[in-house]
Amino acid sequence: MKKRLGLVYGGKSAEHEVSLSTALAVMQAVNFDKYEVIPVYITYDGEWRKGKALEKPVENIEALRLPGQGKKDNIDQFINGDGLPDVVFPLLHGTNGEDGTVQGLFEVLNIPYVGNGVLASSAGMDKITMKQLFEQVGLNQVPYVHFIRKEWQEDRDKWIQEIEKELVWPIFVKPANLGSSVGISKADNREELIEAVDLAFKFDRRIIIEQGVDAREIEVSVKGNDEPVCSVPGEIKPVADFYDYEAKYQDGSTELVIPAIIPESVRDEMEDMSIRAFKVLDCAGLVRADFFVTEGDEVLINEVNTMPGFTPVSMFPLLWKNTGVPYPQLIDELIELAFERHAEKSTIQYTRD
Repeated sequence: MKKRLGLVYGGKSAEHEVSLSTALAVMQAVNFDKYEVIPVYITYDGEWRKGKALEKPVENIEALRLPGQGKKDNIDQFINGDGLPDVVFPLLHGTNGEDGTVQGLFEVLNIPYVGNGVLASSAGMDKITMKQLFEQVGLNQVPYVHFIRKEWQEDRDKWIQEIEKELVWPIFVKPANLGSSVGISKADNREELIEAVDLAFKFDRRIIIEQGVDAREIEVSVKGNDEPVCSVPGEIKPVADFYDYEAKYQDGSTELVIPAIIPESVRDEMEDMSIRAFKVLDCAGLVRADFFVTEGDEVLINEVNTMPGFTPVSMFPLLWKNTGVPYPQLIDELIELAFERHAEKSTIQYTRD
């Protein structure tokens, strides 16, 4: 009997369009002989539009916006409608999807879902909290400064001085809670810093300032639950100053080298750090760990992404493809990991007897 697979995509997020690209790719790779696919589109306004079960993939992104069109049922249609899916694959990037909010809903509804739980999603989405947890297990990373909008507004000069005291130019300014390089800027002086901070605060009330480093950008994909395993590493070689939104999704100017050409000792260190990062956040299902590797082969962890780009040409699936796991198989494995995690959680006792 087919499993009912709910694909949840879109979302009230600056990464809405990225999510649609991911959903189209997954839908076109899913085995429709094995799964009954239920499209669930979340609009920019946060409305949930659940469509009828599909017998075949849709052909384009515009068709992904059609399920439930004209209805105002919101989340009630997803919950009640014609029954909950057997498992959900949340293909949501950024806020209101990758940050633990939708994962909390699925927990309350007791539905198996692909990927990380509430804690890992929220901690992994928040760059400040994530880095503080990395510090707790001794993961090597670049120096950083962080503050909230109110602190910046009340004493901007103080924070500029603090940044110049702790860091050296160039630096990178980032919203604490966003992905796909949205709102991120490089600054080489005070004037650029102020502009970068103003931009970052458009996307979040908390921002982080990180030390720039002259290094290679290398990533590792991780999958599993309690016994995670790593893919081969891959190197990103952007033409621009850094791997920004346009380089990731629009201009195609970035070169990917898979597997990355690095010493075995560096690869081993990256795998060890990837697993430690996965476990300190209590991750599940999938994670992409991003690193800097200096000319002297020092390895610094930059961040982990708990719902990485997931089209066939995104780094996470490409790394697994080059490790021997093709895209359709990867989708199946992640769904099975969702069922495994849910079964393990179901053994937890909620009464005192």
